[in-house]
Amino acid sequence: MLKRPIEVIPVIDLKDGAVVRAQHGLRHSYAPIVTPLAKTSAPLDIAAGFLTIHPFRTFYIADLDRIESRGSHESTLSALSVAFKDVVFWVDAGVRDAAEARSWLARHADAHLVLGSESLKSHTVLAELAPMDRVILSLDFRGGSFVGPKEIYDTPHLWPKRVIVMLLARVGSNAGPDMDRLTEVKRRAPSAMLYAAGGLRGGFDLMRLNQEGMSGVLVASALHDGRLTGADLKSLM
Repeated sequence: MLKRPIEVIPVIDLKDGAVVRAQHGLRHSYAPIVTPLAKTSAPLDIAAGFLTIHPFRTFYIADLDRIESRGSHESTLSALSVAFKDVVFWVDAGVRDAAEARSWLARHADAHLVLGSESLKSHTVLAELAPMDRVILSLDFRGGSFVGPKEIYDTPHLWPKRVIVMLLARVGSNAGPDMDRLTEVKRRAPSAMLYAAGGLRGGFDLMRLNQEGMSGVLVASALHDGRLTGADLKSLM
């Protein structure tokens, strides 16, 4: 049976109504993105720009206002879902507990919810939500430290089948993926579908992640800067 190639998932970081360029996880300094893929930093323009590179099946959205408890982009998500019906949206909406998660899933019937460890109040939410098909866990790291309740990282048997390894300090850094961290998480949960996030430089890193058994990778800067091209993606397929 042929191994399915790694899935590349474009990232849209939303702040104050615009798509911003994320760098090193320093959210206070994020500014509206300037990219050759779109004329503006409007979310619909950026999404359309990504699709000029490759027919991506999945987009990841970080609602930074909700994550920081200062607003939300619910209407933007609805507009994206209507405009791009063939795309599945994974959304980190800063959900903190099971009740909030269930409410969000009910409002967004076609989207998938990312539970960010930095936002969760307790690991107990995983026992309730992990079996759901539309739930994804993001293990968030800042530098060498896990962000969130330590019990989340220590209970891999509670993780859902899809797990993002989010290396915040490497986001937008062009530093390359943290292979040691990814290997450690894979050792903890060998049957999980792992998605790397942070630091991807281009096609070489993509091939390495594919060889190491990652199911996917979240990418923004490498696509905007042209370091990961449609030709790279086509060759991988």
